[in-house]
Amino acid sequence: MIKTKERELKQIYAMVVIVFLVFLLIPIVLLLGKSFEGGGSVSLEHYADVAGGKGFAAAFGRSIFVSCVSAVLTTALAFVLAYTIHYTNVPEGLKKFIRLAAVVPMLLPTITYGFAIIYSFGRQGFITGMIGHQMFEIYGFCGLLLGYVIYTLPISFMLILNTMSFIDKKFMIVSRIMGDSPLKTFLGTVIRPLLGTLAASFVQCFFLCFTDFGIPASVGGQYDVVATVLYNEMLGSVPDFNRGAVVAMFMLVPSVVSISLLQFLERFNIRYSKVSGIELRKGRIRDICCGAASVLILASVLCIFAVIFVVPMVEEWPYRRQFTTEHIKTVFTDSRLLSVYKNSILVSIFTALTGSLVAYAAALATARSQLSSRLKSVIESIALVTNTIPGMVIGIAFLFTFSGTPIQNTFFIIVICNVVHFFSTPYLMMKSSLAKMNASWETTALLMGDSWLKTIVRVVTPNAVSTLLEVFSYYFVNAMVTVSAVIFIAGARTMVITTKIKELQYYTKFNEIFVLSLLILITNLAAKGLFGYLAGGRCKNKRRKTIMKNWKKAAVMGCLAAVLAAAAAVTGCQKKEAQVIIYSNADDEAVEAMKHALDGNGYGGKYLFQTFGTSELGGKLLAEGTDIEADLVTMSSFYLESAQEQNHMFLDLTFDAKPLEKYPAYYSPVTRQEGAIILNTEMMKEHQLPTPSSIKDLVNPAYADLISVTDIKSSSTAWLLMQAIVSEYGEDGAKEVLSGIYQNAGPHIESSGSAPLKKVRAGEVAVGFGLRHQAVADKAEGLPVDYVDPTEGNFSLTESAAVIDKGDKTNKLAMEMAECIIKNGRQELLTTYPLPIYEGETSNSKNQSAYPRVFPEKLTVDLLKKHQELSESCK
Repeated sequence: MIKTKERELKQIYAMVVIVFLVFLLIPIVLLLGKSFEGGGSVSLEHYADVAGGKGFAAAFGRSIFVSCVSAVLTTALAFVLAYTIHYTNVPEGLKKFIRLAAVVPMLLPTITYGFAIIYSFGRQGFITGMIGHQMFEIYGFCGLLLGYVIYTLPISFMLILNTMSFIDKKFMIVSRIMGDSPLKTFLGTVIRPLLGTLAASFVQCFFLCFTDFGIPASVGGQYDVVATVLYNEMLGSVPDFNRGAVVAMFMLVPSVVSISLLQFLERFNIRYSKVSGIELRKGRIRDICCGAASVLILASVLCIFAVIFVVPMVEEWPYRRQFTTEHIKTVFTDSRLLSVYKNSILVSIFTALTGSLVAYAAALATARSQLSSRLKSVIESIALVTNTIPGMVIGIAFLFTFSGTPIQNTFFIIVICNVVHFFSTPYLMMKSSLAKMNASWETTALLMGDSWLKTIVRVVTPNAVSTLLEVFSYYFVNAMVTVSAVIFIAGARTMVITTKIKELQYYTKFNEIFVLSLLILITNLAAKGLFGYLAGGRCKNKRRKTIMKNWKKAAVMGCLAAVLAAAAAVTGCQKKEAQVIIYSNADDEAVEAMKHALDGNGYGGKYLFQTFGTSELGGKLLAEGTDIEADLVTMSSFYLESAQEQNHMFLDLTFDAKPLEKYPAYYSPVTRQEGAIILNTEMMKEHQLPTPSSIKDLVNPAYADLISVTDIKSSSTAWLLMQAIVSEYGEDGAKEVLSGIYQNAGPHIESSGSAPLKKVRAGEVAVGFGLRHQAVADKAEGLPVDYVDPTEGNFSLTESAAVIDKGDKTNKLAMEMAECIIKNGRQELLTTYPLPIYEGETSNSKNQSAYPRVFPEKLTVDLLKKHQELSESCK
């Protein structure tokens, strides 16, 4: 019987390890192997470049510091909330409120956190307006600390709350009988059993902060962290996967310390033969203090998210505050919304089912077995590594590993990616729960003749139902809100709702972002309510009997549902097999013009259009090459040149549109986008600022802390500004001008090309530099936005169409559609992008820029790298 138990345990252990070997170790090893590539041989060149690079050591140190502070503060706050529920006599209604409110932040996509902080505490923020002044500087350490605490509080709370439910409270009575002081009783019966969980909470929160990019991208300012460095290397204006792999390797270093810490604290875990409930002593002061502290903590968190409900309900925050439902209507009239929403629900359910099984199996192998500590440490290491690696890195690693395989662009790969990415917290929850149960249950059952597997099903699992439901809920919610990894592995037919939010961010449609965030919040609240009911006491006994009686039937039905869903997905794909998949980084106006051209020329229903941010699409082109799902792409021209040089992935075009300039044979320009100075007219009046006529004027100290520009290392939008000042003043003069602009910009040097316009709109800054046509559109809509054509010139970048060379699998319609877009879409495109590109075109004088100019050198990746170096020397 014992041998049977060992065999079953080893089989479970082996299955868990194999999952992570195939879907974690191999992809990461392949990606990190790129860190040693150099000149066709193994080299440490990239390590030397990154480690000795400007600002890397400082960014790494700042990441460690702010992550540690955030993790300590979050764990302390989460402990107060959990303690109030388990160790005080506050009203039951308040306890339910704490349980729900504490996890609200995790019900929202993390991409909205930074926006919520800006719209709450910024210069024109909701809370700032209520108070009458800005409470603190949101860009830098304070903004990061606030964002990180909000982000990690739900995870820490769930870990501590779950473990507290398995602490035997009768030992508090024993401690008091023995004459211990209240402090000693507290330390011995509450803190002591929680040491391992508190350490796990710290580690979990630390790595969530350490690897997050979304919050630093919004409110990091000049407080550079290592996640920003990783993004700039992996998905900057010139992606470098080799250097990015080096940064990812450095980010694994803290995990070594964490593994040692958790292994040391493992000895402090306490197992109880049973968990006894007691009537807590009355303590009016204790209850008031803990209750008030909990309410204050949660009120502070929730008030930040109040803006998500307010902003979408007004015409344009903060300047036109009349009530409207137009933003909601705009979102729900999107033809693809229902499809991506269904995809999100499907992915979340299957992620929760698969993830719960994997986490439970892993926890059984470590918490309820006699496997050697060395074998157990493998799973412990997996949990820490999955917690350490950013989702962005996992997504790109999956791109490299599974491109060209049958699972590419399927729901399966998204589900597996989510299971791996979010494994750490569910595993720690299950392990903590199982470790607190009586260790003799399996032995007793064996003596009674039951097999180990029967004991797990009949005894252990019923006692772990509440934790299993928590794990299921955790996976479901996180699958609904994640975006960092999914954006790289989702195909045009497997996109989820958070990728829609990513699209809207690229188009700077923040009202719609908040609307979709509310939709996700409502969905997750409904899910949490259902899971909470199932885990609650009202149906506990009945539910357990039903689950244990019908678990085999439920498993069969679940497998059948999975097969049917997979069959439906395959059938749907076969029906749409002839459709041309179009990937694009184009703005909304350009996408609509291209769709009108295609629909008006007989191609309606024959294509599927999917938009990405420039960085995400660039990453897919470079990583997937000819294995990319798309048949046709429209993308920044220099990115296409880089992808062609690396992957040789585009066909020569079979048509001649007669461009005014000479372009490579494999692409043809669709739009030419210009840069301009963008103004917030209200802020200009408020601060009595002079209207700039040139980029050089922005060096004026009067604009200090009121300018937002993009970093050329992160976004090619900044190249428009760089072209202007280099062309006008030469490299030495450009260096002087850019240094002054960076000094005035301070924390407003952005990583996103749309960020300056976003901050101008929100009233965070008075002046920005961005895409001219976006400012023209905002002004036409009546926003307090204006634009100035700088006297140095309106320089431009082209976005072009290219057809993917897939050999015999090339879709013949792709070339026809590329020709249709170029020859039939340009007339409408000229109304937004007024620069002529082809013979016979004339510019739209209404939107024409004052100083259109062309850079004297060819715009190549090498030139971009040269200008990046110039920019870095100015910081």
